[in-house]
Amino acid sequence: MVSSGSSNVLLSVVIVNYRTPQFVTDCLETLLPEIAGLDAKIVLVDNQSGDDSVEKISAWLNDHDPEDRVILIESESNDGFSSGNNIGIKALKAEYYLLLNSDTLVRPDSIRILLDTAKKYPDAGLLSPRLEWRDGTGQESCFRFHQPVGEFLMSVQTDFFVKRLADKWVPMPVQENIINPQWTSFACVLIKSEVFEQVGLLDDGYFMYFEDEAFCFQAMKAGWKILHNPDSRVVHLRGGSSPVKEQSRLGKRVPRYFYESRTRFFYQAYGWSGLTLANLCWWAGRLVSKTRQVLGNSAKGAIDRRWLDIWINWLNPDKPYTHPDPSRNQVS
Repeated sequence: MVSSGSSNVLLSVVIVNYRTPQFVTDCLETLLPEIAGLDAKIVLVDNQSGDDSVEKISAWLNDHDPEDRVILIESESNDGFSSGNNIGIKALKAEYYLLLNSDTLVRPDSIRILLDTAKKYPDAGLLSPRLEWRDGTGQESCFRFHQPVGEFLMSVQTDFFVKRLADKWVPMPVQENIINPQWTSFACVLIKSEVFEQVGLLDDGYFMYFEDEAFCFQAMKAGWKILHNPDSRVVHLRGGSSPVKEQSRLGKRVPRYFYESRTRFFYQAYGWSGLTLANLCWWAGRLVSKTRQVLGNSAKGAIDRRWLDIWINWLNPDKPYTHPDPSRNQVS
């Protein structure tokens, strides 16, 4: 739970590092000027990188953080994205928490815009900026919840179905106006402390992926709205510590923890029957796309072994994740 007592600061910015020290210092270089006039601190959690991250970041802070705005915490273990963020959240009592990926660059005034928006919309518990590339091109960062039918759309790869079931398609187009998506990327998100007090911290049963969607799902159940304001802009370099996006793009098999997280989310959101239906819908869509491939149409192939991997933990959806470091799974 969040630290008890009166607020230490207005804003606590939480950044988790795992072997990305250069990204971290580049991020801090854009972030520190943006909190200069605010009652704010940065909590930087090193998720047991096991490299020279702490030394490099500490050296940079000695030269660039004379006001000691950054609190560097060395985690004793790497238990994933949620766990690392929870360590940072619990470090300080704040009115607002900004969860920020290490591979981000903060555009001028973006934090101020998010804070002003949060005050203007009291029923919004989570607020996100526009995520974009360095050249200003927008990235998809607002989404609809994954649903079983949506799994059919993901695997069928046919515009005929996607257009007719557009409200089940997970990613939303890049937005130009304020909207209320069902969930938003946690590459950068501002969360009011009351949300944590009501629904708890991030679920550290997720090693990586789906934890942001799961948290938004619980927040919405508790009556909070998710708000996206594209006037606030943050560059997301997508160069962090996970290989999932790149391997997916190449059609290569993605890490087990992705499917464990997927299973956990569908089970928590829709129960075991919903999880089963989601997998069967994916299979049905893949049958259609595979048939199109055989007939010579342009459907793409599925990610390697996904037809089987979606069933990981199906019989035991709450099973603890398998840590990607094999040495962490040894029974002592």
